[in-house]
Amino acid sequence: MSSSAAPSASASADPAPASASASASPPDTAPKLLALAWETPVRERPAEGARLIGGLRAGSVVTRGEAPVGRAGCAGGWYAVGDGYVCVEPSSATLDTQHPLARLLARGPDRGRGLPYAYGIVRKQGPLYSRLPTRKEAEREEGDLDARMREWLDAPGELGALFRPEIWSRDPRTARALWDAQTTDVPPVFAGDKAFPGNLSGLTKDPGALVVGRTKRHNGLALVDTAVVDGRRYGITTNLLVVPIDRLRPIEGSQYHGVEIPRDIDFPFALIRRAGGASFREEGKQLVKVADLPRRAAIKLTGKQKFFHKVLHFQTEDGLWISDQVASRLDPAKKMPRWGKKGERWLDVNVTKQTLVAYDGARAVYATLVSTGEAGLGDPEKSKSTKRGIFRVHTKHVAATMDSETVGEEFELRDIPYVQYFEGGYALHAAYWHDDFGTPRSHGCINLAPEDARYLFDFTEPKVPEGFHTARRALTGSVVFVHP
Repeated sequence: MSSSAAPSASASADPAPASASASASPPDTAPKLLALAWETPVRERPAEGARLIGGLRAGSVVTRGEAPVGRAGCAGGWYAVGDGYVCVEPSSATLDTQHPLARLLARGPDRGRGLPYAYGIVRKQGPLYSRLPTRKEAEREEGDLDARMREWLDAPGELGALFRPEIWSRDPRTARALWDAQTTDVPPVFAGDKAFPGNLSGLTKDPGALVVGRTKRHNGLALVDTAVVDGRRYGITTNLLVVPIDRLRPIEGSQYHGVEIPRDIDFPFALIRRAGGASFREEGKQLVKVADLPRRAAIKLTGKQKFFHKVLHFQTEDGLWISDQVASRLDPAKKMPRWGKKGERWLDVNVTKQTLVAYDGARAVYATLVSTGEAGLGDPEKSKSTKRGIFRVHTKHVAATMDSETVGEEFELRDIPYVQYFEGGYALHAAYWHDDFGTPRSHGCINLAPEDARYLFDFTEPKVPEGFHTARRALTGSVVFVHP
């Protein structure tokens, strides 16, 4: 049996939102450009109609060329950014890196972590504010605030203030202490009585409005920071809206991750995809239970397999047997596809086994459990199943919003991490709202544990350059082979 170690590229970090820390490296004097729009396009050529090859998110500061390479369709000029071009205009980008958005969004996504932001799921619907409200303002908008806060402070388990408060802040003071003392602790960059600039949400139609929207059930929100006003902690979202922390359930994210091949384990091996499995010793024609199998363990196999009572079993390295009803056997590709022979990186997704194996050319390097569409091998056009076939990753986002307006299944999950679209709306991405990897669960996408999603996002093509939020390469992206 092998206990899976974290992927070697992983970096540890404090999960709580915090301001960007100063770097000890020499100052970077190269000229920079600041993205102002929620999605600032990066084009292949310095022309308005040129193909999109990527994008920047508001607050991103990236290195640019010294001078514009042209002004066709762009009065402020086209500047080289990476291997593309960005138009500098008031609605999308500026050369002024001291713009307020640069400070407000200084803490961008941390791509060294499985969850690049702090996340929460709405547990009680309520207002979205355009700025940090005072207690009087919040009472006016939300009713008996003290009673509501006391209910939250005393609530047990995941519904209360004591559940994973470190996700929101490293502040050692408890929520009760802050509320009782009516503490105010606002990072200087967020201080002030005006709405945050930029209207990144698209909701702030009235510049003077305090409440610009309401959260909904099953909303997932990503936060860049938090602040305390009159004893109450608020989260600042990635699009600079403000939500009361007491209306959210903090998201830990699954700690599961796959195994590196052959560092952690080598073929043949099995991943235990379900709880309740056991290993057995063969005695005559009977199987005798030896031990329970840890869910999602990686277990070395001999390669031998046989049926016991019409159920296929695999032999483990120590001579025991495990059932294919709880274990997925993994072997190297029987016939290497042409893209593997050519040395491309590619992903092999098995819907029946709920597994993914990443290949660097002909060499398998990583394996993990996934959650594909909950309808299994159903028709993707008529059910929640994952489309099968040979595809290429065409668009990657460090984080992107997904939603559904299907009656009874409405949801909006903002800033889902490490999204890789490979066919229309089908994508590989992290799932921060469940921990059922190894079981069909999704609406059709391929759900990954956060650390697996981060690892594979960095592994596949196209690469998303440092400071970029999106990359688009329809013809040269890595192959995703999805099969039964």
